[in-house]
Amino acid sequence: MGNDSISKTFGVALALCIVCAVVVSSAAVILRPTQEVNKLLDLKTNILASAGLLREGVAIETQFEQISTRVVDLETGRFTDAVDAASYDQRKASKDPSMSVALDPKQDPAKIKRRANYATVYLVEGEQGIEKIILPVKGYGLWSTLYGFLALEADLQTVAGIGFYEHTETPGLGGEIDNPKWKAGWIGKQAYNQGELVISVLKGKADMSRAGSESQIDGLAGATLTTRGVDNLVRYWLGDEGFRPLINYLKAGGA
Repeated sequence: MGNDSISKTFGVALALCIVCAVVVSSAAVILRPTQEVNKLLDLKTNILASAGLLREGVAIETQFEQISTRVVDLETGRFTDAVDAASYDQRKASKDPSMSVALDPKQDPAKIKRRANYATVYLVEGEQGIEKIILPVKGYGLWSTLYGFLALEADLQTVAGIGFYEHTETPGLGGEIDNPKWKAGWIGKQAYNQGELVISVLKGKADMSRAGSESQIDGLAGATLTTRGVDNLVRYWLGDEGFRPLINYLKAGGA
């Protein structure tokens, strides 16, 4: 058979495809454990960073020892052992009808469509009790679902920090949610005032001379829809359908 025959060309191409497929598949299987470890390490890094706890030069695992992981039943606002905190996947659960609830569009400003029945939260506890609580948040921006964490101080109403670890918003516009300067503007803001949810992300800049500015965050210039998305998701997750029942329970002395 000649080297330039159609049959031989097809045979070589098929053999090459099979070899490449075997190599790629083998690499994926072999590297999967390492990928999972790195994925978990990145998640822990983002949790620490969102609460202002990330320190340079200290191992992430060592820093994460100060944080305890708990699962909360979003319907009751109570901690639960119904699922294992170490293995529970909230994102996966939100897609499972048996582990989540469908949301009425009128009650879904964050546009998440389904909310998992349980959520994983992270606590920093000291001798006086909870020092910080770190809450997972998500919601739709302009182009994508934004996944992140919002941290509250011990009073459960002062923002300790925020951070998003996954999104595909426009660089230089909506992508500015990753800008450290913008994220710093959240620190110290008040989420609640006498039990009322008051935090908001503005379309423009907050006027610090006016009443209410202590709960207002500057919007992102040129990124109205991303700004609105962040405002919606934060207000949703700090509201009655999100973590507010848990926050009220903890404020009342629950544990």
